[in-house]
Amino acid sequence: MSLTIKLHSHPRHSLNHPAARLSRPPSLNPTKIRPGPIYHANALAPLVYSHRPRMSSDGAARGPIKSSLIDPDGGALVDLVVPEAEAGPKAVEAESLPKVRLTRIDLEWVHVISEGWASPLKGFMREREYLQSLHFNCLRMEDGSIVNMSLPIVLAIDDETKEAIGSSPNVAILGPDGNSVGILRSIEIYKHNKEERIARTWGTSAPGLPYVEEAITPSGNWLIGGDLEVLKPIKYNDGLDHYRLSPKQLRKEFDKRQADAVFAFQLRNPVHNGHALLMNDTRRRLLEMGYKNPILLLHPLGGFVKADDVPLDVRMEQHSK
Repeated sequence: MSLTIKLHSHPRHSLNHPAARLSRPPSLNPTKIRPGPIYHANALAPLVYSHRPRMSSDGAARGPIKSSLIDPDGGALVDLVVPEAEAGPKAVEAESLPKVRLTRIDLEWVHVISEGWASPLKGFMREREYLQSLHFNCLRMEDGSIVNMSLPIVLAIDDETKEAIGSSPNVAILGPDGNSVGILRSIEIYKHNKEERIARTWGTSAPGLPYVEEAITPSGNWLIGGDLEVLKPIKYNDGLDHYRLSPKQLRKEFDKRQADAVFAFQLRNPVHNGHALLMNDTRRRLLEMGYKNPILLLHPLGGFVKADDVPLDVRMEQHSK
């Protein structure tokens, strides 16, 4: 139950009154508690005020709201998977380039970047992008616009790999199994200041952070950035790839379903009653605003999770029912 609390104080209890220092502080004055909701209006309304239904003279809504998805950050959706006709020649080129071996987590970041989940990034961050993200939680685009990017997306390499790359402007990237994944072009190699990265990303450098201990601390002392070209879509062959729709595929699906609003719920564990209440309440509020077909995007995290989280295949079995 929500409570609205109203404080009543006598004028002489004002902090500006000469007798204030002899009186009880205002916070100790009697309070009157009135039960009732804190929010008396739809909390989502300010977010979509420009899409409220037009009203006719008799007060009835004139028709369904027309809406569309917001533009991707940077204005265009990034897609770094090369056309099928170009994949063969680029694979041959990759064989002649210095190699960078990816970890499992690195490969997942290639997946994120290549499909446009991190638009407007077109590859692993170069130092300028990395420092902007690390210190300002955003990127400044060439046109001067600002894009939110609070998490650095970088690729670490060790001293041996750096030496093998030498002065080459391009490198091939290999998956954990040794197969070619793509090419990183116009590369830039710079120092990997791990402690600064950890402290600025998590707000602490204390031990015990799972991602830090698995992905950052044992990684190389250098970061390599550049423009990414991926030879083919990333697949995991775990029986769940058909669930992994790209942003482009999702947009087509929303259009196919004639969604006039999309609300997303991201989670890393099975849906429980609290989740269901939030999702149902959001849909109800959108319908109250005049939307006719709001669509839920249930977005389970399929990459790095904590060791005690429910496995992805178990979660997907629940979500699919």
